[in-house]
Amino acid sequence: MNSKKQNAHKKMSFKRFLDSIKYSIQGLSYGYRNEQSLWLHGGASILAIILGFVLDISFNQWAIIIIALVVVLAVELLNTAIEATVDLVTKEIHPLAKIAKDCGSAAAFVSGIMATIICLFIFIPYIIDLF
Repeated sequence: MNSKKQNAHKKMSFKRFLDSIKYSIQGLSYGYRNEQSLWLHGGASILAIILGFVLDISFNQWAIIIIALVVVLAVELLNTAIEATVDLVTKEIHPLAKIAKDCGSAAAFVSGIMATIICLFIFIPYIIDLF
């Protein structure tokens, strides 16, 4: 097969760009419809955003918190993709399938803990100053 045919599906176009946005939104929508952990992180993110406004945190602190929250969302979505891929390949309880799913879940857990610690570092001094 010549390289022109192989790359034919990769042709750059505005329609392809719009399609990629559509597929991303579909993935995000699927995650929020089907993954409880995304709802948990979504609620925690809303709480962090409300606290940021109430406590009037600095621009740099906002940037750090937004990055942490986006990392958690991205890792959760990757974990969902790993789980779906493993389920596509096998419905059996296979040791390697378990490792893939457990490690994806652990990555999401670690990112959530990291975001929580970051929020605590930022918010606790403001909360202490209130008293």
